[in-house]
Amino acid sequence: MIGKLQGIVDFIGDGFVIIMAGPVGYKVYTPEFLTPKSTVSLWIETVVRDDSIRLFGFTSIATQDLFNQLTTVSGVGPKVAMAILGTIKTDTLLSAIATGDAKTIATAPGVGKKVAEKIIVELKSRVGGISLDFGGAPDALGDLLGALESLGYRRLDVVDMAQKLVADNPGLGVEKLVPMALKQITVK
Repeated sequence: MIGKLQGIVDFIGDGFVIIMAGPVGYKVYTPEFLTPKSTVSLWIETVVRDDSIRLFGFTSIATQDLFNQLTTVSGVGPKVAMAILGTIKTDTLLSAIATGDAKTIATAPGVGKKVAEKIIVELKSRVGGISLDFGGAPDALGDLLGALESLGYRRLDVVDMAQKLVADNPGLGVEKLVPMALKQITVK
């Protein structure tokens, strides 16, 4: 099996790239943003099916491990796992799993509420021992995200800021966090 592939990005398609490693071009499905003609080094996960062999490439072993964890969840195959990793940043995804934030996970194409909840249930104890302390207010993040969504902000646009705000201000309720979040949003 191929473990790592280094070469030049020859072609970028919809969800895949062709990497020239010497005289051979490998079709690699990747959630990573790569530029044409750049030299890349990708960790490769080979998925063998009855009718195909596909290579999935990642710039870090951590992302490859997360891909493998996602594909262990029933109903999440390589295509859905790649959609999740291509839509949600790795640290945001890990945080969403750890805090039970199904709405953030469900923003990925092909992922509904039930699949997102299944990902949380099956992976919460296996995502690297993440311990996010939200200062004794475990619902603060969900409440803050809900409030910002009701004001018209897209969840994926504000989730990172909201996570940091809740972690940096332990014990504060949503009534104090919302104005703080709005100030941060208007500064950007």
